Amino acid sequence: MRAQREAEFTAFVQQSGTQLHRAALLLTGDHHLAEDLTQTTYAKVFAQWRRVRATDNPVGYARTTLLNTFLSQRRLRRSGEQPTATVSDTASYDVDAGTRLDLLTALAALSPLDRAVVVLRYWEDRSVAAVAIDLGLTEDVVRTRSRRALQRLRPLVSTPERTL
Repeated sequence: MRAQREAEFTAFVQQSGTQLHRAALLLTGDHHLAEDLTQTTYAKVFAQWRRVRATDNPVGYARTTLLNTFLSQRRLRRSGEQPTATVSDTASYDVDAGTRLDLLTALAALSPLDRAVVVLRYWEDRSVAAVAIDLGLTEDVVRTRSRRALQRLRPLVSTPERTL
């Protein structure tokens, strides 16, 4: 029974790992923090795996856990780990290194909540209603935060070929 549960969870991690890590990277803006956030998320999901695997959307549950973990870590603002240097890992991403770094730098300029709204709406391609439910906001607030965040991001990442 335990081996079967672990095998199911391993398959789930393999299926959803890239998607969750990319979302974590956009939320945190740092490769190492994204790995920590993803690992923490999977630890929480594994602890509830019997309940999670019975849901209609285990990936959605994991995504919500990732988001809530990110927001709670940002609220606490106490972390004993302070990275001294970051290493860029662009091999596994579709965008070129310059654009990726510009985007991560620009996202870091947003508040954690605005960053979460942008990542969920435009990276995860989720509806306004879904983002509102995940973040506990009204749909109007999600629309307003999206619009304002994009207005702040555009001058930071716009290139002739790409615009937000």
